[in-house]
Amino acid sequence: MSLEPLSPENTTVVLVDYAVGFANVLGSHDLGRHINNVVGLAKTAKWYGSGLVVTNGLPSKPSGPLYPELMEVLGDQPVIERACDLNAFLDEAFAEAVRAENRPNLVIGGIATDGCVLQTVLGGLRAGYRVHVAVDASASLTTETHEAAVQRMVQAGAVPVTWFSLAAEFQLDPKFHDAPHRLRLMTENVPALGMSARAFFNGMEHGKRSAAAS
Repeated sequence: MSLEPLSPENTTVVLVDYAVGFANVLGSHDLGRHINNVVGLAKTAKWYGSGLVVTNGLPSKPSGPLYPELMEVLGDQPVIERACDLNAFLDEAFAEAVRAENRPNLVIGGIATDGCVLQTVLGGLRAGYRVHVAVDASASLTTETHEAAVQRMVQAGAVPVTWFSLAAEFQLDPKFHDAPHRLRLMTENVPALGMSARAFFNGMEHGKRSAAAS
């Protein structure tokens, strides 16, 4: 595992098959929390300006389009439509899009963890990338299938990450030290931490007022 920090300049975020038709069969994660994490991962890529590649099945498939919440964040981001390959790297348009980003690190999230995510991660490792798996932005039919797939990917050389830890690592890049991105992500997609931040700043403000009054 490389100890070089993940940064927007050296990392491409890959979003795999977040299709509405799969959502109701996912059992490894709460659906609302899953969508929130997916949206947080997409915002992280967009706001920090990392590489970003998005893929999904053909629109004629029963799985359908991407989550509407995700599409809202992606805007005019191209979506590479694949015919059938579980390993997205077997689709030349996808593989070329990843190559075009010209970054050595991939952070891959998607569904299902034990299907297209697993095979795309293995494909990325075979292609020579340093691959990371966004475990909390991926999901599968059961907790068991999700965890078994994560274990296999880790044993193959992939590194597990969480979406908000990725955002925190991107924030370490000197150009983003004073950027509001992480605090905004915290407020919008990590509400518990967002409330804690509000409580902290509220306490700081009261402390200043008390000091001024005395």
